Amino acid sequence: MTRHHLTTITQAYQTAMRRHTVVLAVLGVVLALSILADCAIGPAAFSPTTLLRAIVTPSGVDEQTSLIVWQIRLPYALMATCVGGALGLAGAEMQTILANPLASPFTLGLSAAGAFGASLAIVLGWHVQPVPDMWLIAGCAFVCSALSVWLLNLLIRLRQASTGTVILCGVALVFSFQALVSLMQFVATEDALQNLVFWTLGSLTRASWQTLGLLAGALACIFPLSFRAAWPLTTLRMGEDRAASLGVDVPRLRRASLLRISLLCALAVAFVGVIGFIGLVAPHIARRLVGEDHRFYLPASMLGGALILSVAALVARILVPGVVVPTGIVTALVGIPFFLVIVLRREGNGA
Repeated sequence: MTRHHLTTITQAYQTAMRRHTVVLAVLGVVLALSILADCAIGPAAFSPTTLLRAIVTPSGVDEQTSLIVWQIRLPYALMATCVGGALGLAGAEMQTILANPLASPFTLGLSAAGAFGASLAIVLGWHVQPVPDMWLIAGCAFVCSALSVWLLNLLIRLRQASTGTVILCGVALVFSFQALVSLMQFVATEDALQNLVFWTLGSLTRASWQTLGLLAGALACIFPLSFRAAWPLTTLRMGEDRAASLGVDVPRLRRASLLRISLLCALAVAFVGVIGFIGLVAPHIARRLVGEDHRFYLPASMLGGALILSVAALVARILVPGVVVPTGIVTALVGIPFFLVIVLRREGNGA
């Protein structure tokens, strides 16, 4: 290779790195604007000046404005950001380790498992003093979501299952847990059924500073671990054999990724219910924007998921005046057509 060719390749690489960095910066800025819009728009609309004053110096505005911003809208907007970021990051890792663009926490049964766990606590009326009911429901959802990932991990370790087999088993888990949720709905009382249906629709209205702090802390701890595995994950996109020849311990990488995915998805489902398709849509958008380099792909998926759910949360609040539509409905309406496009495109490519 001549010096000229080497210089050309280096310049092209540096240009791509700068472009990807700019993309991440733009996603971050748009996300910040979406959060502000989510806090400002509503039945009690605030001007940008009033909103910023309420956030920076709450004592500088009236008590009602401060209460609406800090106790209602800001936790709602930030929870949408954290849940979307967690699902986007989990979806990116899941699509990489399973080498399937249709893999996501929703399509592999994690969300359905969490819904079943929540249904057990709601329908059976479990109470554990002095644990609040909300935390008990979240805990049951977390345990069942983690259990579904453990089952998939056990399948990989004991049967050395292919990625295609894992996908099919994940789909089987989806239908199994959905059937169990339907059974719980059948035996539920009227009040329990109403609470269960509302929970399974996925809503951010249950957001609080306590749940937000727990999810944000988990995301802040897990993302550096995912980013640390960016190079092995990038090589895995070239195939298991190529990754193994470059020194990557593929089984160990998969187990570590599944552990991170289970924690992110289980916490997200536990606190806000079933939010579908974020983990499917965000990685595809990120891949289009920054390519397969996971140093950029992972943060782009996280920012993309946060942005998508933030916008969906805003739409859910203004779609029907005076009513907050469950966010899971909005994401499903957007995600289902996107899902069909991916399937048809793979069919057209002979995949």
